Amino acid sequence: MKISVIIPTFNRARTIERAMISVFRQTHPALEIIIVDDASTDETPEILEEYEDKIKIITNPSNRGVSYSRNVGIEAACGDWIAFLDSDDRWDKHKLETQKVFHESNPELSISQCDEIWIRNGVRVNPMAKHAKQGGWIFEACIPRCIVSPSAVIIHHSVFEKVGEFDVHLMACEDYDLWLRIAPHYEIGLLDKKLVTRYGGHEDQLSRKFWGMDRFRITAMEKHVNSKLDPHWKKTLLEELVFKTGVVAEGARKRDNPELADRYLEKQKSFQTKLASYSKT
Repeated sequence: MKISVIIPTFNRARTIERAMISVFRQTHPALEIIIVDDASTDETPEILEEYEDKIKIITNPSNRGVSYSRNVGIEAACGDWIAFLDSDDRWDKHKLETQKVFHESNPELSISQCDEIWIRNGVRVNPMAKHAKQGGWIFEACIPRCIVSPSAVIIHHSVFEKVGEFDVHLMACEDYDLWLRIAPHYEIGLLDKKLVTRYGGHEDQLSRKFWGMDRFRITAMEKHVNSKLDPHWKKTLLEELVFKTGVVAEGARKRDNPELADRYLEKQKSFQTKLASYSKT
């Protein structure tokens, strides 16, 4: 099982070394470790140079975002399987080996994820039940929120050939968008083992950079409105679109942006009409 590890990074001099070392220590070695530096302006390039004999470094000519960087890594990868690691996370040393064994025992699966340990501001926290990792045909469960993590998955390269890569036009929730495109077509395997440590609470997280993250989720969900889905899934999708467009409209109103609020209220009306029509069929 040939696994290419892709680590996108931007100004993560404080954490990139920790992430890389966790890959170097894997009991099942990766075929290659591809670091895509998104035009960092801190000491990240110097740190990467210290490990240039162990990694493949790709430097973007300008800052293009995490989706672009992951896609660059996917296109450069030589492995049959892709494993992502965010540059502020780290892996348990058995992560790749455990998923390798899992897929050898479940050859029908093209994607799996493991469980995680969450660290927020240096303190371990317990995720709420709604954030629990799930496996199987989980499209419907993916609709309300992102329940798959890039650092936790391993994906066969053929999956990207079918559903496409990360959407570079999304400024956030790009992973949520990808899982929504994968989940209708692929059963997602689940390893009930905490093989990833995710670190949160730092200032450069996208969830802190943008308000109204549901705006990006709405864009991702809209891609499926006219697609062929299980009828129950489609109804759940439309219900969530009605709910989230209302949330964003209210947020825009509170931010004194009536034009944006009206735009999302119009979207909400459209989805309500589709839902009413869909429910009658």
